[in-house]
Amino acid sequence: MASAKTSTGSTLLQPLSDITNIPIDQVNFVVCQLFALFTAIWFRLYLHPSKTSTFVRHVVATLLGFYLALFCFGWYALHFVIQSGITYSIILFAGEENMHKYCFIVALGYLSLCQISRVYIFDYGLYSADFSGPMMIITQKITSLAFEIHDGISKKEEQLTPSQRSLAVRRVPSLLEYFSYNCNFMGILAGPTCSYKDYIAFIEGSSFHLKHAETNGNENGKYKQAEPSPKADVIHKLSVCAVSLLVYLTVSKYFSVEHTIDDHFISSTPCYIQVIYLYIAMLATRPKYYFAWTLADAINNAAGFGFNGCKKDGTPRWDLVSNLRIADIELATSFKLFLDNWNIQTSLWLKRVCYERCPYNPTAATFLLSAIWHGVYPGYYLTFLTGIFMTMAARTIRNNVRHYFLGSTTHKLIYDILTWAATQIAICYTVVPFVLLSVAPSLKFYRSWYFCLHIACLLVIVVLPVKPKQVSRKDLGNSQQAVHLQEQQAVSNSHASTNNNCNQKRRET
Repeated sequence: MASAKTSTGSTLLQPLSDITNIPIDQVNFVVCQLFALFTAIWFRLYLHPSKTSTFVRHVVATLLGFYLALFCFGWYALHFVIQSGITYSIILFAGEENMHKYCFIVALGYLSLCQISRVYIFDYGLYSADFSGPMMIITQKITSLAFEIHDGISKKEEQLTPSQRSLAVRRVPSLLEYFSYNCNFMGILAGPTCSYKDYIAFIEGSSFHLKHAETNGNENGKYKQAEPSPKADVIHKLSVCAVSLLVYLTVSKYFSVEHTIDDHFISSTPCYIQVIYLYIAMLATRPKYYFAWTLADAINNAAGFGFNGCKKDGTPRWDLVSNLRIADIELATSFKLFLDNWNIQTSLWLKRVCYERCPYNPTAATFLLSAIWHGVYPGYYLTFLTGIFMTMAARTIRNNVRHYFLGSTTHKLIYDILTWAATQIAICYTVVPFVLLSVAPSLKFYRSWYFCLHIACLLVIVVLPVKPKQVSRKDLGNSQQAVHLQEQQAVSNSHASTNNNCNQKRRET
């Protein structure tokens, strides 16, 4: 059992672990994150860029990060230093033309070796917190920064996409800046990943002014404004954490994904009940991720990191490093929309280092990289292999069918309801191996469903054309255009557009 596992970190909180019957490493993780939350408030108020130097902020953020890592993982935290040290040496000595490739291979390879040793030598199948979790985030940061330095130093402006141009780093960071970015206390345990330029702007105290300039057409000095306070957003996110934790601790006890492969359940339960049960079981699994990622987001915001411009009414946005949009996840009407709003920063990382740069079949390559990055459990590979077919089939269906439902608002509503139900079922079906981890139980689940969605996806991909016949404007009519405009507005709002007015007076911190 997980509770019997010997912790590699501090045992000071063992009495609390015994009382709650929660593994000591998970207790350490939550307590350290709560400590990081209060430390972040102190960091923002007493080590504000207006009160102290950039050097001090880097040193404090890094040392606190190492302390939390040692508390949670003991001397296994040295892997964070070793991985970062090796890749920094590569950046310095490998040459600007190839150092991003070497960093990618070494960082991902080092992570994989740690995951193999943890899974197959120590504690196969345990969900307790482990040192490879933070290494996954550090690997993202190492590889992202390596590509950003390569783009900034060895490529010309016209060779870069707009997003690559905005993220490009024009000089090699100092050793302190590198370790601060990788191992700061705000993101050492649960992330999320952020761009190097955004982090440095936060440490230097220029992030608010840069976002203010963006949202006001570079009129940086035209309006005198107080720096926005994250207090309201932090309180809101902590409330979401509390509700997520409560739901997970209560509902998940009664709806287990493992129960879906129980022989009696399979043989005696009607198909539609199995579908409903699977949906509820997966719904009950997600709040633990909502809790961890939202708490991590709140910690960054409490430190003053995460400001992302303003809404139309002047209200500040604090979603620059947010990792999920819960409402968009639960109401997603396509496989892509679900993935775009789930683990957002990881999706951006995959897009920037793989999808945009891979010359052959970037969709398959991106899913494969995601599987390798997640770990070595066979269930991960079954999930992401299934995800490739799901994504291709969903894209094909959308291209061939969707335009027939855009003739009226009613038809569009029917389409949204049908695609929501199909998306939720497809996600649950795809993710089961990710939860079950092993091959045998995963295949047992798919056999109980007769591999129906795998077969359906293959049929869709083979039968339907890649480029469907276009529908005339006359057939779509004016109502379709109205629906399309509404969707564009919704997408714009969902993806945190910063082209809004930020001229209203805000509360001082």
